[in-house]
Amino acid sequence: MYTTTTSDGQTMSVFDPAERAFAEAISRIIYCNPFMPERISCERAGLGAEFVEAACDWNRRADSYGQHPNIVRLNDRAAALAESARARLAGRAGGGAEGGAGPGERDLGLYENLVHFILHHRYSERLTGLIAPAPEQPAGRQRIDFWPAFLQEASRFLEIPGVRLPGQESPAHLLACLFQIRRAFHHIFNYIVGGSPAACRLRAAAWESIFTHDLARYRRALYQRMGDITTLITGPSGTGKELVARAIGLSRYIPFDPKSQSFCAESAGSFYPLSLAALSPTLIESELFGHRRGSFTGALEDRAGWLEICPPTGAVFLDEVGEVEAHIQVKLLRVLQTRTFQRLGDTQTRPFLGKIIAATNRDLAREMSDGRFREDFYYRLCSDWVTTPSLHELLDGSEEELHGLVLFIAMRVAGDEAEALAREVEAWIEKHLGRDYRWPGNFRELEQCVRNVLVRGAYHPAAAPAGHDACGFDALSESVRAGQLTADELLDRYCTLIYARSGSYEEAARRLAMDRRTVKSKVDQAKRIRSA
Repeated sequence: MYTTTTSDGQTMSVFDPAERAFAEAISRIIYCNPFMPERISCERAGLGAEFVEAACDWNRRADSYGQHPNIVRLNDRAAALAESARARLAGRAGGGAEGGAGPGERDLGLYENLVHFILHHRYSERLTGLIAPAPEQPAGRQRIDFWPAFLQEASRFLEIPGVRLPGQESPAHLLACLFQIRRAFHHIFNYIVGGSPAACRLRAAAWESIFTHDLARYRRALYQRMGDITTLITGPSGTGKELVARAIGLSRYIPFDPKSQSFCAESAGSFYPLSLAALSPTLIESELFGHRRGSFTGALEDRAGWLEICPPTGAVFLDEVGEVEAHIQVKLLRVLQTRTFQRLGDTQTRPFLGKIIAATNRDLAREMSDGRFREDFYYRLCSDWVTTPSLHELLDGSEEELHGLVLFIAMRVAGDEAEALAREVEAWIEKHLGRDYRWPGNFRELEQCVRNVLVRGAYHPAAAPAGHDACGFDALSESVRAGQLTADELLDRYCTLIYARSGSYEEAARRLAMDRRTVKSKVDQAKRIRSA
């Protein structure tokens, strides 16, 4: 039993043993990563025999959280226990009407966690409504009309005369934390789809990029410091690196201002993506740093770049950061080291207040070894690292995953015809590609497959799997034995097969002990020959 001994040797317990066990389960639920299996284990421990096994793994599905019977029962029991614990604290705090010693710090912490849990669930629907406001609402910061009710309820539970709770957080900070948690749930589920173990691990990694592995520490001290930590997202092309970046960048902490009764920044529109591979070096610098009039041909007026426009609660996303030239790497390194930059053609130093998120599908270790990527820049980029799995990894070990992903894409491209289209696409895949197809183009290729089947009733990949067409290993072996291939043709087709099997240029290059760009050129050449 958790109690605290006072100066006169007396102690007070807020909870009986059964209540304390439940309160401890709620505390573990609050602070664990919701996308890891431990979250469901904590719910099972809290509810005991009342736990509902059916569809209990809500953390694999976006549509069941909040309405699942386990969540409802946990909230109801937590609310009842918080009310009774509050009454005990109000009656016995400081040797009040019931007499006795003051409450122990451990019990106070458990009580505080109960209150945070029930406030989160009582206001979750209204907080979710702030993420995607109705079209008729005016743009800009909105007055939070439920703030007075939230303030009254939070104060009633957390400001008990004679009781000092461990957290001592203001209601405004508590509301800001709860809003961030709701946005993180929303964006992670919205941008990182799928119910496979690999998808759940990716959601869990995104959650830690937002809150760290220690949510309690984050809430106490780190909520205003995470902008200083750069997140690097790596993975094969077409695996949704920008979607992960969006989930992280749109889920940052936004302070709440009690005077204006509004959040200090908009929750939407604070993500600034820039594809570095698509722009010339001058345009990259102009887009990122801004420029002064006349600093280069075509600079007709002063212009602020993304680093200047990005607010303290926002994020700049540098896609394909492995493609940038050395002199831009130096400038970006300065931003990460000093949090300052200068516009092109200007000497004024300006602060960067937001967060940097970067992504690449390149093997940066090899790029550094070959002298194309600066080591000091690399070590500044990877303060936090997320790796996106290939589509093959997402599908591996989950028979239902392909159906879910195909249906998700079909809903976006076919509307009411989504179910029928999804069945048609799955039938085509089963018959012509097989369930073991490795999807070298990853999620982007699956989208192409759905669209191709929608338009033409068929999908023919550029690099088909072995055993399904003339690019298979058996066909290649026959061609080699017959002496039908030149050395270049043999290398082109072999590179193409390894690329199809491995799922990415990077992995194919590793297996072949070749440069990624050489592998890509060989695959592209093979595609041109096949299409000729």
